[in-house]
Amino acid sequence: MRKLQVRLDWGDEQTVVGTLAERDRRIYFEYAPDFVRTPLPISPFKLPVKPGLFEHTEREFSQVFGVFNDSLPDGWGLLLMDRVFRRQGLAPARISILDRLAYIGERGMGALTYHPPTANEEDSSQVVDLQELAQQAERILEGSTEELLPSLRVAGGSPGGARPKVLIAVHEDGRAIAGTADVPEDFRHYLVKFPGGEDLPEIGAVEAAYASMAREAGLNIPPTTIFETRDGGRYFGVERFDRAGNSRLHMHTLGGLLHASHRLPSLEYEGFLRATRMLTKDHRQVEEAYRRMVFNVLAHNRDDHVKNFSYLMDRSGKWELAPAYDLVFSEGPRGQHTMGIAGEAERPRETDMINVATECDLDAGRAKEIINETRNAIQQWSFFARATGVSTNTSRRIGRVISGRGLVP
Repeated sequence: MRKLQVRLDWGDEQTVVGTLAERDRRIYFEYAPDFVRTPLPISPFKLPVKPGLFEHTEREFSQVFGVFNDSLPDGWGLLLMDRVFRRQGLAPARISILDRLAYIGERGMGALTYHPPTANEEDSSQVVDLQELAQQAERILEGSTEELLPSLRVAGGSPGGARPKVLIAVHEDGRAIAGTADVPEDFRHYLVKFPGGEDLPEIGAVEAAYASMAREAGLNIPPTTIFETRDGGRYFGVERFDRAGNSRLHMHTLGGLLHASHRLPSLEYEGFLRATRMLTKDHRQVEEAYRRMVFNVLAHNRDDHVKNFSYLMDRSGKWELAPAYDLVFSEGPRGQHTMGIAGEAERPRETDMINVATECDLDAGRAKEIINETRNAIQQWSFFARATGVSTNTSRRIGRVISGRGLVP
């Protein structure tokens, strides 16, 4: 039987949560007795804290409980992880989910860590060169089988999402190191994205403009920037909200919380708002969730799947919405929102958004205020696009679409 100990690492102390085990391709989990006595609700809907053995049976969702599945990368990170396994002579199809969690070890997003971690020979504090990482990421996406740079193995192997990205820590003088472990006090943790195979070359500037536009619309957005490299590359960077210095917060995606798949439409926005109310018990957080729905509709961000919304828990067990992320112009699957709005995913109207509000016990008048505030921000798209260096052609193309969305009755 394969076993892993799961801990919550707050940065200055660790708490043993329990034990994950795998036997005959079945996954089990048991909370540690001390954790049961002083429980923290790490996944209250699907893995409530109580004595006894839990078996993971919702395998159509994933191979492991959602709270642990959130520690695993997908898309880009899995590609890098599988390359490492192949280099070690291991067939990725035969690698167990616990082996993958052990590979993440202490380097994942959020506060959960897995022990004993797989030995990793690379120094996570090594200096990194963003230009070099971006160039190799592009070659790998094009099919290159070259040896991975050690810094790319460390910095790029744990974030989720399909687009290539790396975790780094940046000094004010511009020096960057791999940011998967503790870093010196004068460094700040960032996640940096590179263009994917189907992205515009200037996707970094577009996402930076969207972040500014979302702030203007009243959304909670972490600090963002554009990292420029010697060859003219411009890459979107966002300060990590699961880190404050070397302190950590526990993070849980909406999909992991509800065991809802992000690979196909599995939830509507009403479910997002209701889950937010149940988890945070804070009406202000529900309003924030509603504002994100409105922004995604009016700004034509249709890649709004359940892993693009997350929650953070502090060491007292209090939950709140994580800052908004992955906000960018996107067409979505078959031109539709991944999460529907009152049953409508292709052309949601203002009345659909108001219906979501009333269904989720939000005042209709307040909902209209949020819609108007968001629309006013989106009408300034061309200003934000110029500020981040989006080309005129791209700015106009996006502007034509979102100006139309903003006028839907």
